[in-house]
Amino acid sequence: MDWGFVNRNWEKWACNNVGFDGEPLKAALLINYDPTGPSRLLSTIAEEEGIEADPIEVGEFVNFIKRGNYQSESFFIESNQYVVTSIHESWFCGRCMNTSKPAGEGAIVYKTPSFLFVALYEGSIGAASRAMAAVDRFACQLERRNF
Repeated sequence: MDWGFVNRNWEKWACNNVGFDGEPLKAALLINYDPTGPSRLLSTIAEEEGIEADPIEVGEFVNFIKRGNYQSESFFIESNQYVVTSIHESWFCGRCMNTSKPAGEGAIVYKTPSFLFVALYEGSIGAASRAMAAVDRFACQLERRNF
């Protein structure tokens, strides 16, 4: 694993895409994840921006991913509960069920062979499109290196 590559690209990507000043994402989280590894290897928070993820919550989220019951379960990030709205080959989207934001909130979860990449955004369809474009830029970098 080339952690230097991941860290450099995360820092460069995050400063241009995550924040509250008109950036497409309000927060992003990169979780080290190997679904084929032994169960004693715990997933860890590799990078985070705009969020202070709790390791216990991350563990519960990883268990949600491992169960794969996306259509029948919801997941939590911080105090927000999300229901999965669309599922694709390597990623899925969710909408927040308990938001106080008038336009709503959403999450995009992208799975690579080594990471779970979680992106949070505020808004509806336009915001979701901008968020997906931002997620795609970083995910492409990871996939080129086969992470």
